[in-house]
Amino acid sequence: MIRRMTSNDIRHIQHILHNTWSETYRGIIPENIQTAFIDRVYSDAMMLMRMEKTIVLIAEHEGIPIGFANFTKKDTDGDSELTAMYILPTYQKSGYGQKLFECTLSLLLDAEQLFVYVDGQNQIGRAFYEKLGFELLDIFDEFFEGHPVKTAQYVLKITNNALSY
Repeated sequence: MIRRMTSNDIRHIQHILHNTWSETYRGIIPENIQTAFIDRVYSDAMMLMRMEKTIVLIAEHEGIPIGFANFTKKDTDGDSELTAMYILPTYQKSGYGQKLFECTLSLLLDAEQLFVYVDGQNQIGRAFYEKLGFELLDIFDEFFEGHPVKTAQYVLKITNNALSY
């Protein structure tokens, strides 16, 4: 089941993040940087602000949150950004990411483009977005919490209330 986030989901999202980041970014981003980032950017107060300013969807398995997607509402240019999508590792490749993505798109039918930024070394994440029809626009160097990373920028064109893929 996919549903909108409530304040009762904050602890579940924090749990999902710590587990998925630990596995996804092992050897890519030092663990202390991962923890500090999650604790700051996904704090209770920041999660409440995300609920107010963006859309957060929860994927449940047997009533337990096992993943989430967070995306911005359409801006004046017709663009939206998928800022986060994570599924607990034990539930990955079970269709939950696809369901979250489809629900995200159903709420963005008036948007023209959906952007996502993925760590350049996150091959599983990059393959997932490419399978969904995202087009690689750029790979660039930047610093994540002071740690050098390569970031891949992707876009999905959404045209005439229908996906272009």
